[in-house]
Amino acid sequence: MTQNSDIAAIILAAGKGTRMKSDLHKVLHPIAGRPMLFHLMDAINRLKPAHKIVVAGDRREQLEQSLSGSGTTIALQEEQLGTAHAALQAKSALSAFTGNILICFGDVPFLRTETVQRLCDLLRDAETKVAVLAFRPADAGAYGRIVTDGRDRVIKMVEYKDADDAERKLTLCNSGVMVVHSDDLWRLLESVGNDNAAGEYYLPDVVTNALGEGHVARILETSEEEVAGVNSRFELAAMEAAWQQRRRKLAMESGVSMTAPETVFFSYDTSIGRDVMIEPNVFFGPGVSIASHVSIHAFSHIEGATICAGASVGPFARLRPGALLEEDSKVGNFVEMKKATLGKGAKANHLTYLGDAMVGAGANIGAGTITCNYDGYFKYQTVIGEGAFIGSNSALVAPVKIGKGAIVGAGSTVTKDVAAGDLALTRAEQSAKTGWADRFNEASAKKKAGR
Repeated sequence: MTQNSDIAAIILAAGKGTRMKSDLHKVLHPIAGRPMLFHLMDAINRLKPAHKIVVAGDRREQLEQSLSGSGTTIALQEEQLGTAHAALQAKSALSAFTGNILICFGDVPFLRTETVQRLCDLLRDAETKVAVLAFRPADAGAYGRIVTDGRDRVIKMVEYKDADDAERKLTLCNSGVMVVHSDDLWRLLESVGNDNAAGEYYLPDVVTNALGEGHVARILETSEEEVAGVNSRFELAAMEAAWQQRRRKLAMESGVSMTAPETVFFSYDTSIGRDVMIEPNVFFGPGVSIASHVSIHAFSHIEGATICAGASVGPFARLRPGALLEEDSKVGNFVEMKKATLGKGAKANHLTYLGDAMVGAGANIGAGTITCNYDGYFKYQTVIGEGAFIGSNSALVAPVKIGKGAIVGAGSTVTKDVAAGDLALTRAEQSAKTGWADRFNEASAKKKAGR
């Protein structure tokens, strides 16, 4: 990836997140199967920034582990003295950088790449020193307020705690997201004081200080949804719901049918083709790819699976990582697959476990069949040839191979390879004792009556 030498990002993630009531760092809580921080990082990465600095404090080791190998630098805020102080901790990492610097928050996951670019564009005007992202929430609550000239120039920014009654009635609020050029940022941050109600070094005072120097600060207004933050489990659930609603709409606009879309849950990377039918109560975990003309029936759970064109899944199916359904194959109710391939046109219609298995095209897996792939220490593979027929209630003890067109009789436990075209039977031969049941029933009835 070619880096953009004109942009760097500071992501503030040093808060304790106490309202989450969790041992996991707040910004690592998932939305759509992905840590919220990574949603934000994805948007930033599309800008190809020269530097990414995450400012950490509490539980920084979790961030270090999660961001390992991502090209991100961790800066430490040892003492929580406010957002301006936190941003200043990135100075040493960016001391040699010249360009626009984005400051944003790790718990604001839905900031868009396009929005950041538009903020940067505002700084092309030489007299504009700070570009701030503003919004108008349904409930302005305790957000900091922005006073403008009626257009996009900032006259004043004030925290709610320090605002007077007239300022608190304003609806234009500060998201905290801003872009400042490196030539100005460190000077403005270092001039921030803490003479306020909370005794903290506020990031919005960067704007106040720029205005005090006679410079211009401008706003870009966006939706509340884009800058919404997560501070509690309730807000996390609300963000998940908002993300899912957008994703369902996108899926249907792209040619996917859902009979009860509010009950279908996608992952951040779910890929779906056209003319796919999804019934109610289906969950997609990470790593799912679905081709066109696939049917996903109700109450199925799918993660890490690839489903090819024309295949059918469920109802009540579970596809685990490594599951591959080739064209026109089918898994039915209460079938589980893990690290297994179901060949073209093959079927496992009900009550089956296929783990570490290769099932050939056109094979039929009877109800209650199990591939016994684990001996308590190691996993082994089962290979079932094209057109093979596995009778109901069979156990295939891996490693084992069933040849092309072979038949395994119902109720068999197969421990040896079966050659192509052979029949394997491992159950005891059936025998009959004439009249035994009648004699047993008669004797039992007399015994019960004589009690």
